[in-house]
Amino acid sequence: MLGRQIAKKVRHFLAQPGAIVVAAFLVRYGIFCYFSARGPYPVRGIIPNLGYETGQIARSLALGLGYSSPLKVNTGPTAWMPPVYPFLLAGVFKLCGIFTVKSYLVIKAFDCAFSALTVWVIWAIGRRAFSPACGVTAGWIWTLLPSAVFYPVVWVWDTSLSALILPLIVLASMHLWESERVGAWAGCGALWGFGAMVNASIVSTLPFLLGWDAHTLRQKSRQWLKLTLVALLLFALVIAPWFIRNYMVFHKLILFRSNFGLELWLGNNRFNPGIWSWWLHPNDDDAERQVYARMGEMAYMTMKQREAIAWIRENPAMWVEQIFRRFVDNWTGLDEPPDNLAKAPLYVIVGVLLEVLLPLLGLVGAVLSNRQGNRYAFPLSATIFFFPAVYYLTHTSLRYRHPIDPVLCVLAGFTAVSTWGWLAARISGSPAGADAKRSREWAPAGK
Repeated sequence: MLGRQIAKKVRHFLAQPGAIVVAAFLVRYGIFCYFSARGPYPVRGIIPNLGYETGQIARSLALGLGYSSPLKVNTGPTAWMPPVYPFLLAGVFKLCGIFTVKSYLVIKAFDCAFSALTVWVIWAIGRRAFSPACGVTAGWIWTLLPSAVFYPVVWVWDTSLSALILPLIVLASMHLWESERVGAWAGCGALWGFGAMVNASIVSTLPFLLGWDAHTLRQKSRQWLKLTLVALLLFALVIAPWFIRNYMVFHKLILFRSNFGLELWLGNNRFNPGIWSWWLHPNDDDAERQVYARMGEMAYMTMKQREAIAWIRENPAMWVEQIFRRFVDNWTGLDEPPDNLAKAPLYVIVGVLLEVLLPLLGLVGAVLSNRQGNRYAFPLSATIFFFPAVYYLTHTSLRYRHPIDPVLCVLAGFTAVSTWGWLAARISGSPAGADAKRSREWAPAGK
C-alpha cells in the first residue's frame, strides 16, 4: 500500500511541467559542465571560434564597431543574420568579457535555459491539442532527445532560442483560433516579428498559421479581417527597424538577412558532393574570405547567387537529385547511411536511431491527428512540413531542422500515447476507446 502511494506521488511529480523543465536544464548544463571540465575539447580551445559569424558580430557590437564584420576580419556593416541573438551575445560580452571563459559559461547557461523552457511550451501544445498525457510524454521526449541536449551544450547560435520561439508561436496561434481580442492578435503579430528577428526562416510558417487563424475566425466573426490586419501591422512594426537600418546602410531592400546568395551557392555548385560544400564557406576558406572582404558583403552575395543560379540552369537533373538528398538528410540526418554504423559506440547508434525515429513517429502523429479530424492538426502539420522547405534549395542540417523538433516531439508523444492506449485495449480485451481514454487521462490536468 505504501509502495503504491509513493509510486503515485512520484508519477504525479514527474508529470508536472515544472519538474520536467528543471530536469531538462540539469541534464543539459550538467553535461556541458562535465565535458567542459574533462574534454574532449578544452574550453579555451574553442573560445576563439565562439559563435562563428554571430560571435564575431557580437564582438563588433561589444567593441562599439556596430553591427559588422562576421568573418574575423574587418569587413564593415553586415546584415548576415537577424539581430536578436548577436545582441544577446554582445550584452554578455560587455558584462563578462569578449571571448572569455566566463562569457562562454553564461552563454551556455542561456542556451540550456532556452532549451529547458521549451519543455513547458511542448507540454502546453500537447495538452491543448491532444491530452495531458501527450504533453507530459512529449516533454520527456524533448528532455532526453540527443539533439535537444547536444545543440544547447555545443552550439553557440540562435538554434536553441529558435526552438523555443517557433513552438511558442504555434501555441499562440492555437490560442488565437478562438479569440476575438485585439490585444491577443496584436501580441501574436509582435511575437511573429520577434521570431523573425531571431531566425528569419520562422517567417516561412506565417502564411499558414496566420492564414489558418484568419480562415477559422472568418467562419464565426466579422472581425477576422480587422484582427488579421492588426497582427500583420504589429509584425511589420517589429521588423521595420531592421529593414530601415539595412536600407539606410546598404541602399537596397534586404529581406531579413543578406546571405541567401552564399547559402544557395554552397549547396549548388560544381564542387558540391551532395548536401553542401562546407569547406568553401568564407569562414573556412581563406580565398573566399579575401574575395568577400575585397568586394563587400552585398556584391559578394550577389555574385554567389548568380553563380548558383547559373549552375542550376546548367545542371537541372543534378539539382533535383540534390534536393532529394537534402530532403532525406533533413528528416534522417543521414545523406548516406554509414557503412560502419554497426561498429560505432552504442551511444552513437542510439542517437542516430532516435533522430530517425523522431520524425517517423511525428509523421505518424500528423497522419493520425488529421484522420481523427483534430482541429489543431493543420497548424502542427504545416509547421513541420513548410519550415524546412527553403533548406531543400540551399543546404540542410539537423541543426537547421531543430526549431521544428519540439512540434515533432508533440506529434511523436501523441503517437506514443495512442499506441499505448491501443496496446492496453488489446491486452485487456476492453473497448479500445475506454483504455485510450484512460491513457490520455493519467497525467494531471495542470490545475
